[in-house]
Amino acid sequence: MTHDTDPNRVGTPAEPAETDQISQPQEAVAPEAETHAEPSSAAEGRLQELEQEAAEFKEKWLRAEADNQNLRTRAKRDVEDARQYAVQKFARDVVEAAENLRRALASLPAHQEGEDSVLTKMREGIESTERSFISILERHGIKCEDAQGKTFDANLHQAMAEQPSAEHAPGTVMQAWTPTWTLHGRLLKPAMVVVAKAPE
Repeated sequence: MTHDTDPNRVGTPAEPAETDQISQPQEAVAPEAETHAEPSSAAEGRLQELEQEAAEFKEKWLRAEADNQNLRTRAKRDVEDARQYAVQKFARDVVEAAENLRRALASLPAHQEGEDSVLTKMREGIESTERSFISILERHGIKCEDAQGKTFDANLHQAMAEQPSAEHAPGTVMQAWTPTWTLHGRLLKPAMVVVAKAPE
């Protein structure tokens, strides 16, 4: 029995097996790439949601902070107004005393040479008291302003009468019976005035 010992035929049946082994790794690459793509897309979506929520929370915080600031400002203003104007009724009564001092001076006769010394001392005493009283009122924010000669202002003056006048422009305060009183810039008591109008 004869055996084929040709050296050229050795290893020929193994060649197809080597070809199969080389082609297998190339087919396994595509599914692995798809697996990594899906989680990346989900992470980006979640990140956008978190950024949107953060922006909404920031906007709400800014609005709340603005509201709190407005509330603090309003409360501070209310406290300041209450402190400054709590004595408004009392101040209105006090200026009546100041006006009475002015009326007392107006009731005295004008100064003359050789007048009675008692009358002179009385006038000087009332004038000194009035100056001191007005100074005390001004230190506490109460001020008076003479309206005579000024243009009539309905916010500061109360017209008691109108008189025709050729010497004053129409609408001018030609006589003021009382001054304008204010408390920290707010009207406390209007001046009682006579307003000029054009001659008939």
